[in-house]
Amino acid sequence: MRRQVKKLSAFLVLSCLAVAVAKGQSSTGYTQYVNTFVGTAPMTDPKILGYTLPEGWRSWAGLTFPGSSLPNAMVQLSPMTEYGSGAGYEYEDSVIIGFTHTNKGHWNLCNIPVLPLSNPGAQFGSRFSHQRESASPGFYQVYLDDYNVNVSLTSTLRCGYHRYEYKDNTSRQILFDLARANNRVSNWHIEKTGSRVLQGYQQTGEKIYFYAVLNTDIDKLDVKEEGQRSGHAIVHLANGPATPVEMKIGLSFVSSDNARQNLEKEIGSKTFTDIRNAANRSWEDLLSTIQVKGGTDKQRRMFYSCLYRSFLWPALRSDVNGEYTDARGNVVKADFNYYTEPSLWDTYRNKDVLLGLVSPRVTLDVIKSMKDVGDKRGFIPTFFHGDHGASSIAGAYLRGIDQFDVKGTYEILLKNANTPGGARPHIAEYKEKGFISDPDVPNPHVETKANAGVSKTLEYSYDDYSVAQIAKKLGDTANYCILMERSRNYKNMFDPSTRFMRGRLADGSWITPFNPQYPYYEYMYREANAWQVSFFAPHDMKGLIELYGGNAGFESKLDSLFTLPWNPEYKARNVETMIGQYCHGNQPDHEAPFAYYFIGKPEKSQRIIDTILNTLYGIGEEGIALCGMDDAGEMSAWYVFSAAGLYTFSATDPEYLVTVPLFDEVKWKTSTGKLLTLTKTGKGRALTAIKVNGKPIKGYFVPHELFKNGGRIEMVTK
Repeated sequence: MRRQVKKLSAFLVLSCLAVAVAKGQSSTGYTQYVNTFVGTAPMTDPKILGYTLPEGWRSWAGLTFPGSSLPNAMVQLSPMTEYGSGAGYEYEDSVIIGFTHTNKGHWNLCNIPVLPLSNPGAQFGSRFSHQRESASPGFYQVYLDDYNVNVSLTSTLRCGYHRYEYKDNTSRQILFDLARANNRVSNWHIEKTGSRVLQGYQQTGEKIYFYAVLNTDIDKLDVKEEGQRSGHAIVHLANGPATPVEMKIGLSFVSSDNARQNLEKEIGSKTFTDIRNAANRSWEDLLSTIQVKGGTDKQRRMFYSCLYRSFLWPALRSDVNGEYTDARGNVVKADFNYYTEPSLWDTYRNKDVLLGLVSPRVTLDVIKSMKDVGDKRGFIPTFFHGDHGASSIAGAYLRGIDQFDVKGTYEILLKNANTPGGARPHIAEYKEKGFISDPDVPNPHVETKANAGVSKTLEYSYDDYSVAQIAKKLGDTANYCILMERSRNYKNMFDPSTRFMRGRLADGSWITPFNPQYPYYEYMYREANAWQVSFFAPHDMKGLIELYGGNAGFESKLDSLFTLPWNPEYKARNVETMIGQYCHGNQPDHEAPFAYYFIGKPEKSQRIIDTILNTLYGIGEEGIALCGMDDAGEMSAWYVFSAAGLYTFSATDPEYLVTVPLFDEVKWKTSTGKLLTLTKTGKGRALTAIKVNGKPIKGYFVPHELFKNGGRIEMVTK
């Protein structure tokens, strides 16, 4: 359906948000601070983006969804306004075309679409307004104007719960739009198996099964098959009393019978209110892990909204009976919860660490799931770029999450790091030469795809360091020495004549012509330019600084990163939102704002960090736009850590860089039952000293032991 876009006035926006808070919250606890619409609005300001959006472009900012989910659940039940649009919901749209049961915010999933109908026209979809829409963690509500149906949604780990209040109790229908999803649908099926029961599946590479039970009789099921990849099914409901229609639907990636078991176990005879309240309690338990005092109202709301957003992925994939479909497509059973792989290229930097701090059991099961994939496919899974399962697993292991087959997992990570044809493209060249080259491409442009040799070399160097830390702890001295030597390969991409990380040809010569400001999708750099990757060596900042000639040279170059104006003629939707050449709208340089710490200038880092926290989150007239893709929670986790006063500069290492929190006090309830308290003294934002348990420390890092034993960190400022 054609997108209908309108710009809300400031008055209507404020009214909309007021309605969302009033109607969407069932608690006065921490969920009241969460706005699940954050990240759904478009980013349009050219002063922030760095360029003027061409006609027809929507920047790749946010791409989040406002629907119902529990932490790391199988089900994310959310409205759809457009397929193929990231999370499927875009705030500026005015028509809802369905409600889907899976989501990540990344151009995939959005499975099992349903939509309540009442005398539909030629097209399926209804106009709606934000004034009659509300949401909170574990709940979503909207009024469908064209069908006169008020829709309320809530969910459990593996099930969705729909409630439809039809204005008229006749001609009530429910569309199952199973030929549509964010992935290409290859096959689908639905059947009526009882007077109030439906079951079926949707296949998009993998099969997603469902089992649905209604509280009213089904008059007939009208299936319109137009080939396996098109068509739809309409459920015609029998006329009945003017009471809400409820549909409880279980999902499974194994079978419809498992979906039924999931439904019976998690919902059964429980009411909509029961499930909604349980969802709220689940989020209250998680959000209350970190309690903040002080700061502005917007900062508190953004903090808890980002904390919420950090715990939606990876997603559960095993059923209540322990079964799941493994990497070989076989149904197997395990004594742990099986999860999707993390969005590793993004989330290894911070979010995977945050998951381990707040939900260590989930992290443990995620590692077991990755090991299971490694056992079946030969390699620990990667995501998109790099081999950052190495960092996520090593970081968790070094922080004490070790109740898994450490030796077996380590052996597969070694295979990742050494064996061609697996997790690391171009690994043979990397091992032979110490770098990955790119071809000589004539007239490369923004979308050029090649080897991204600079980015890969830098990232593999860090991944080598990560695996080396496991080797060290296991006493594998030989591999530790080899991998640590390889961890310095990042230096092979540094061109001293330009003082940038620069692409090489296969013979080792530098690629020319060379424009360090030009962004590429996958040529020399991955979704970045030379400026944005030239400060990445989180495991060896001392060595990186030496490449620039010492502290003064490094500081000068870093200053230029944040001050050299972006060329507005360089347009790339995956490289946007600029502070000089620094791009916060994408992940490759997210460590750079902290780099001044390593030359003893934390106050310069803090100025950049504060600018990002206060101006690049909660943007726009609605106050709900983000400066870039949330990328399964990485953008949100960056905010959580930085606002709380700690950052995982090298996520592999069990330590945290101390920054100045936005809040006067942060109380972090650790997984061991202890309390870690962070306080800020002084009225300024320049960090002058750090005290741990009352004693000043040298340097700027605090150890992970504080999350085990509890304690107090005091940031002294002026």
